[in-house]
Amino acid sequence: MLMKNKTIKFIDLFAGLGGIRLGFEQACRERGIQTECVLTSEIKPYAIQTLKHNHEHENFVGDIFQVKNEDIPDFDFLFGGFPCQPFSASGKRHGFADTRGTLFFEIERIIKHKQPEGFILENVEGLVKHDIENKGDEIGRTLSTILYKLREELGYEVSWKVLDSVHFGVPQSRKRVFIVGTKNRQVSLNNFEPTYQVLKDILEKDKPTMNTDFTKKLLSHFTIKELYGKSIKDKRGGDNNIHSWDIGLKGECTKTQLNLLNRLFKERRKKQWAGEIGIDWMDGMPLTLNQIQSFYPPNNLFENIDLRSELDDLVDKGYLRFEHPKKLVNDDTENGLTTSRIYDETKPKGYNIVTGKLSFEVNKILNPHDIAPTLVATDMVKIVVPDGEGIRRLTKREGLRLFGYPENYEIPVKESLAFDLLGNTVVVPVIKAISDRILDVIEVDNIFEMIKENAEAIC
Repeated sequence: MLMKNKTIKFIDLFAGLGGIRLGFEQACRERGIQTECVLTSEIKPYAIQTLKHNHEHENFVGDIFQVKNEDIPDFDFLFGGFPCQPFSASGKRHGFADTRGTLFFEIERIIKHKQPEGFILENVEGLVKHDIENKGDEIGRTLSTILYKLREELGYEVSWKVLDSVHFGVPQSRKRVFIVGTKNRQVSLNNFEPTYQVLKDILEKDKPTMNTDFTKKLLSHFTIKELYGKSIKDKRGGDNNIHSWDIGLKGECTKTQLNLLNRLFKERRKKQWAGEIGIDWMDGMPLTLNQIQSFYPPNNLFENIDLRSELDDLVDKGYLRFEHPKKLVNDDTENGLTTSRIYDETKPKGYNIVTGKLSFEVNKILNPHDIAPTLVATDMVKIVVPDGEGIRRLTKREGLRLFGYPENYEIPVKESLAFDLLGNTVVVPVIKAISDRILDVIEVDNIFEMIKENAEAIC
């Protein structure tokens, strides 16, 4: 009978920071249940270093593909936040056709051989609709395959749900799909009691702030409060976005030039210009002087503007390019037909915003009175928070708090590696809430088992 000796054994696959393990251990500890991790699988050296720094009695293995069934100790629960790239919107979305996607089948292999009491699996929200067959379907074929194997082939009572961490007491919106199963009874993942925090509840104070040319320009144009919640990029617009020209990053702009850039930024994306130019529409086209003169200045608000001079000055500063439009071409390659764009020198040159993923030091300034967006490894080092009269990057402690890790948990590696681990981890309080539901089910099953044993003994 599970928990007869008040000890639950588990294995932690694709462990990362060990967040699933932590949440489960917290739930067990509150009920006086002992836990024992009998195997941890992780391949990143700095993740292994962090796990060993925070946990004891570890049986570490590397690539789970290389671990044979007979070398895995008996256990009660399997935890697996299996790699999400095959199903993520930011990945190539190959799913099971991608080698990394087959890591689920390693989980299936182990469960089939060891027959544990249950499991907790976690993945990105994109898994739900991955490889969808019909637009109106609730789930795609990839998740359907996973659920079929767990339910029909392995015989588990399985439930799944997308949960958002913002409802579990951390100031970050992070939606992830959780798949939970036990042998005898389905675990409900509905109607969790919500708790909330905002960023200021977890921020440290009086930490060293950034003092670079970039941040000096930013703070010379905006107050700290005006920066709350703002993004900084030239790729898109919107009321919550700051562009390079708004802070004079490549040189100060006149009011006329600012108005001109902001108007051109919007106009260059309109499909009407593609037809006039004679190219396939693209998201951002160079417009000729005559085309720009057709919409600027608006309503004669400005008089005596030498528009060509203003535009050429913005080219010299680096905010605009004077270039030919691009045409769409088809290329027959070894991998099949591909498309690309090249400059069409038969078309007149025009003025275009210099766009792309510019390497600004800061991508977003978080609002301390709000929550953080989903934090991913690739941009955590460029997210900043206000501190006093300046701005600074997140500390590792704040990063840990945004994922609900306990205050005694430490990441003893450099900041960039720490943020890589954090950007791929789970939110611990979500796991604890799920684990509580699992333990409720287990305890009910144990009561039934005890009643049955006592009845048999009486007979």
